Amino acid sequence: MNAVEAASSRSPAGALERMDLAVSGMTCAACARRVERTLSEVEGVQECSVNFATRRASVLFDARATSVSALADAVADAGYRAEVPQASTAEETDAAEERGLRRRLAVAVLFGLPVVVLAMSHGALDFTGSIWVQLGLTVPVMAYSGGPIFRAAWAALRHRSADMNVLVALGTGAAFIFSVVATVWPTFMVTGDHGGHGGHGAAPPIYFEAAAAVIAFVLLGRFLESRARTRAGDAIRRLQALAPSIATVLENGVEREVPLAEVRVGDRVVVRPGQSIPVDGSVVDGASSVDESMLTGESLPVEKAAGAEVFAGTMNGTGRLVFRAAKVGSDTALQQIVQVVERAQGTKAPIARLADVVSGVFTPVVLLIAIATFAAWFVLAPEETRLTMALLNAVAVLVIACPCALGLATPAALMVGMGRGAQLGVLVKSAASLEGASRIDTVVLDKTGTLTQGRPAVVRVLTASGMTEEEVLTLAAAAESASEHPLARAVVSEASNRGLKVGTPESFTATPGHGVEAEVGGRKVLVGSRRMLDGRGVSGSEDAERVLTTDGQTPVLIAVDGRWVGAIGIADPEREEAATVVQSLRSMGLHVVMLTGDHEGPAARVARALGIDRVFAGVLPSGKAHVVRTLQAEGRRVAMVGDGINDAPALAEADLGVAMGTGTDVARDAAGVALLRSDLRGLPAALGLARTTMRVIRQNLFWAFLYNVLGIPVAAGLLYGLTGWLLSPMLASVAMSLSSVSVLLNSLRLRRLRLPAPQAA
Repeated sequence: MNAVEAASSRSPAGALERMDLAVSGMTCAACARRVERTLSEVEGVQECSVNFATRRASVLFDARATSVSALADAVADAGYRAEVPQASTAEETDAAEERGLRRRLAVAVLFGLPVVVLAMSHGALDFTGSIWVQLGLTVPVMAYSGGPIFRAAWAALRHRSADMNVLVALGTGAAFIFSVVATVWPTFMVTGDHGGHGGHGAAPPIYFEAAAAVIAFVLLGRFLESRARTRAGDAIRRLQALAPSIATVLENGVEREVPLAEVRVGDRVVVRPGQSIPVDGSVVDGASSVDESMLTGESLPVEKAAGAEVFAGTMNGTGRLVFRAAKVGSDTALQQIVQVVERAQGTKAPIARLADVVSGVFTPVVLLIAIATFAAWFVLAPEETRLTMALLNAVAVLVIACPCALGLATPAALMVGMGRGAQLGVLVKSAASLEGASRIDTVVLDKTGTLTQGRPAVVRVLTASGMTEEEVLTLAAAAESASEHPLARAVVSEASNRGLKVGTPESFTATPGHGVEAEVGGRKVLVGSRRMLDGRGVSGSEDAERVLTTDGQTPVLIAVDGRWVGAIGIADPEREEAATVVQSLRSMGLHVVMLTGDHEGPAARVARALGIDRVFAGVLPSGKAHVVRTLQAEGRRVAMVGDGINDAPALAEADLGVAMGTGTDVARDAAGVALLRSDLRGLPAALGLARTTMRVIRQNLFWAFLYNVLGIPVAAGLLYGLTGWLLSPMLASVAMSLSSVSVLLNSLRLRRLRLPAPQAA
């Protein structure tokens, strides 16, 4: 059973299933469109997208109506090959394609170069039978090197379609057949003094060198494209290679090395210093620091001890770790990221629609232009040269008009940009999300857990006359040490962080909703609300309470032996990076809005600290989506940033949803972008990545359009009357190859993208 049959047998009956297929044999954007059209016509297919740059087809189909095998058969009938992609063989397939192109290119150069030299010598190297030598040398170029081109062209014509292969095959085939007839039956072609090259006197012109050179340059372009595509996919391949192929499993106290595929959930896995972690899990023994930069983009190592989560592909530091496997195979965070990026690379951005429309009608139009060019030159050129000029100019039009650059403009940039984003801790889930992110002008940030740390902490301590902050904190922490209330935990934590010795109360009584009463070192300590202190007849805390409340803090009042001694302000503190991130967003020209379900006081405090001008406070989770719609009604393009759970409705409603979290959160459907870092610094990075990638796409499309708009008229000879310029088929093939390679090289600049750090506030 092959991979396609195996995948087909796993298809759940009666369910929609999405399957990615690796498609081989495509040589241009028209090929991708034909495969897409073929798959779309299969009964049961709901949605289909074929990416020429990644050679992948993403198909959503009804398993009751069709199967993966049927999809593969349809692609095969169209003249291509489809199979379920295997991670282990993807690199081998790319390498095999590159080796095949190298062999065919070598044959084209080895046999074609002497033909070009003989033809361009203008009689200096002529000898008896030189024309037959050129014919003999050109045959292997046409048959072996150009064989795949002619076979693909025939397959396209059989399906009443036309693509780049048809253009090249018609151009080179016409030049070769004309030259063969002129060589074998020269009297049939002689109509006068042609002034051609390669013949003697009145001998008809031959164009073996044009046919051989065009084939060679087309193969050179495809070889360079293949190398560039391989480099474009390096980011994903590097991510896939992070997980080791061998894991060390601990069984009954004995360590045993097993292939990664044999690790099961629940196994105890050992990772030594300097080794990569093979699967996701939870540490049960040992302590170490782990470098998670290749997974999350976070540069600093993360300390790991018992209970901490570890992820496949991250690098263990100096300590030995034993952890229990929780997620293996395709369920690991690393593989989820790879799958999301690969699927996103296969999607189409809205900006690509124009290129698709143009490419769809391009080849038939070019064929008509080539016919018109031949007819015009045959009628208008001098009688003795009309056939020569008509043929050469028509061939030049056919060769130069390949729409490959247009077809590669968008997917190549998306492929590189999304791969680079994954390395930087930015996971983009679709091309549409990336394009949407580049157009955002308003960013809505949820407060709790996004701008703030999401847990209460002591931010201020006020004291009565004669008391120090340390004394107040020591007494309050001792009284609160027996409480499990979040505010109590914050007080105890602050005292510990300051190095204060926290005692144990001799007695303890908690009053729910009010506070605690305890005896500490023989002193009666009250810690709680104003109502509690008033109930015990304690006064003097009014001013301190008002100061803290005005500043958006929750006041915790402390009294000792019936006298007020201090007040502690507790709040959800801002994230360390929040202020600089907000400043960075504003420097990008973005309008920043804060959204929270908290009261106006705490919300205003956070907004003032971070420099946010517009705040929506007291908003319930169900009302957050309404706030997003309100901003959209103002004509704004809104990005909503939240945790992807309580904020899911708002994330889905926004023009762009951005979910924060670690690699385990990549499956959040409500968000179009996931930040793999645990902080906000990935947000400006994500928006900067989107803007840069879209700028590269626009550059690609501009130059691809410009190339065809200028190249075809020049090839047709429209400038001949003004400048005397004519474009030979050889130069046309060089220009055609360079146009595609230039688009790929421009896209590859994104591999070196270094996103700026958030600016200081």
